[in-house]
Amino acid sequence: MYFYTILSIYNMSEQHNNKEYDDELSYRYGKPDKREQDFLQGPQPRLRDLNFSISVFREFIRAFRVLHFVGPCVTVYGSARFKEDNPYYKLTRKMGAELSKLGFTVMTGGGPGVMEAAARGAKDVNGKTVGCNIVLPHEQKPNPYLDIWMNFRYFFVRKVMLTKYSFAFVIMPGGFGTLDELFECLTLIQTAKIKRFPVVIMGTNFYKNLYAHIETMIQEGTISPEDKELFLYTDDIQEALDFINENAVKKFNLNKFKRPKRKKWLGE
Repeated sequence: MYFYTILSIYNMSEQHNNKEYDDELSYRYGKPDKREQDFLQGPQPRLRDLNFSISVFREFIRAFRVLHFVGPCVTVYGSARFKEDNPYYKLTRKMGAELSKLGFTVMTGGGPGVMEAAARGAKDVNGKTVGCNIVLPHEQKPNPYLDIWMNFRYFFVRKVMLTKYSFAFVIMPGGFGTLDELFECLTLIQTAKIKRFPVVIMGTNFYKNLYAHIETMIQEGTISPEDKELFLYTDDIQEALDFINENAVKKFNLNKFKRPKRKKWLGE
């Protein structure tokens, strides 16, 4: 009985090829589900917490279903607010193209700005792209440069997926969300929850105060001096590529990366 329940969830409809769709609970752009908000407001009735847990589980399974064959990826983080004429948009577009040339699928949060630029750069050189789009109160549509994308209801599920399939992380200039994603990646590496994948922080002028604060944390003893070795701080795309090639491609033998085989009995 347990096996067939899991199989039924696993065989939920998946979303391909840049087509908008509503999942089994019919949430739409601009109308995020309230359950995450309710869940984070303290104790809820036990049945409501159970229903929420099931919903989270189903979102994880649906994500595994859609993203299982996309790797190896590099996740590019950054602001959704930059327009096409912004220098950081242009820099990110170049980075997306070069990452594709290294053989990576470019993974982003799926939206506009830096996310669009990275995916667009990858498509400039016929690379592969994937987006993990979040449903927000203000509409965030997936950008038009994605091969595969899916909508996420829950931020924390989306963050796990942006980490799970990637062997490197590129942090472009961004806001609160970008900083959250940067420090989550560094924390996961520092605490050995994930392997020591390369993290690149691009934009030395934009992040100069952040870098100074990291130096302050070292001086105050809240992090170790060697923790500064967990990332590369640069504006140079070639330096970033060399760092990723040495610490991801070569270190994890990604030239011989074996993609999972599809299983017909799972409808793949």
